[in-house]
Parts: sequence; C-alpha cells; structure tokens
Amino acid sequence: MIMGESGSGKSCSLRNFEPSEVGIFNVAGKPLPFKKKLPKIDGSNYKHILKALDNPSLKTYVIDDSQYLMAFAMFDRAKETGYGKFTDVALDFRNLIQAIITKTPPDVIVYFLHHTEITDVGKVKAKTSGKMLDNQLTLEGLFSIVLLCQTDGTNHKFITQSDGFTTAKSPMGLFEPEIDNDLKMVDQKIREYYELNKGEKNETD
Repeated sequence: MIMGESGSGKSCSLRNFEPSEVGIFNVAGKPLPFKKKLPKIDGSNYKHILKALDNPSLKTYVIDDSQYLMAFAMFDRAKETGYGKFTDVALDFRNLIQAIITKTPPDVIVYFLHHTEITDVGKVKAKTSGKMLDNQLTLEGLFSIVLLCQTDGTNHKFITQSDGFTTAKSPMGLFEPEIDNDLKMVDQKIREYYELNKGEKNETD
C-alpha cells in the first residue's frame, strides 16, 4: 500500500515506469500528473481488476485511488439502511486483496495507491468509508508493506517506518526510513528483497 493525502505524490511516483512495465487500474478516471503515457483503465472497478489479474500479462499493477472502490460502493448504496452495507463493502475490498495473494503468480505485485485520514487521536491511517467500516476491517493489517507519501511542496518522499503516529511499515533492512517517491525503484527493491524473480514469494504492497 502506498498511502498519502491528495497531492502528496502517490500517482507521481509512477513516473519512471515504462509503458511496457506497468498496468494501472484508474478507479477515479483522473489524468496522470505527468506527460508520459502509461497504460490504464479509467473507471476501473472490482470486475475489471479481477478479470485482468486472473491471467496477468505484466509483473506490476497499480490500483490508483483504491479507496474509491469503497467510496463508490457506499455511494451506490447510500439509500440503504442498516449495517449490512458496511460489512459488504469491507468484505469486497478484503476479497480483492485475498484474490491477489492467492491467485496471481508469485512475481506479480499489485500496488494500492490510497488516500489517508487522521484519527481522533491524531494518527495518520488509510482512509475508509467511515468508522463502521473501520470496525470491520483494518486495511494496513492486510499489507506487509505500507509506505506513506509526504511533501513539503517541493520535495516528495516515502516514509517507510512508523514514528508512532502513522501506520507506515516495511520489513527490516528493505528501505531507509525515508526514500524518494519512486515506485519503480521500490518495485525493484521489493523484488530483490523477496527474490520474486525466482518465484519464491507473493506480496501485495
């Protein structure tokens, strides 16, 4: 998971990929923030993603603004009463992650680019569609690597470990505490660390 507030550099981190290296599921259908043309499916939903990953032709995929999968589902069911819709929304998102882990080849990595929110106690976490959904699902717990995007308005970086006020995390020795927001570099580091080119481990990040 690559999380951060809007404008923090999540989508920009894709800039160094070549068109043949990455496939983007563009949930919100927004333009990428750079001139390079990368292959993307605008308006992607669960069906688009699962169909493409059922027989992947690439090694690296990105779900851009993955929190909108939940948000759009909540809007579609806004007039429904009761708590069942919250459980369903959480279950659909969890099932997507589980399908990626269990059904994609070991050397395929899927990155979730996800917005953040701040809790009542000031902790930065992955955004969901409300406290009821938080009670059903802790998103970061489903990922072994969670990077936090930060910017001072000029420079952009990934935070790789928590300072106690974020949910960022990564395995020991994989990254420095702060790195450039270059997702291609991150992808290369992960593949080296887990020896994914040898097909030994499968991750969602």
